[in-house]
Amino acid sequence: MIDIAPNTNGLPGIAALQSVVGALMTVGLICAVLGVIVSAIIWALGANSSNPQLAGRGKSGVLVALGAAIICGASVAAVNFFWNVGQTV
Repeated sequence: MIDIAPNTNGLPGIAALQSVVGALMTVGLICAVLGVIVSAIIWALGANSSNPQLAGRGKSGVLVALGAAIICGASVAAVNFFWNVGQTV
């Protein structure tokens, strides 16, 4: 029987790589918040100026930014979930 598990000591720089990935997740979440704010402003401008095209793009931008935030926030949980599912096969 083969028993292989993730090894955090196997290669040099793993701790630095984890730190970089955490920093990239932070940047992604900050950009998602900025996207929601900018898209909400565009949505409001489009709605107040009777411009349905601009309002529609603002709505789409809000949804895309929220989706990006969900993906950034849930990525670790999703990978861990599928890792655990894969271990039971």
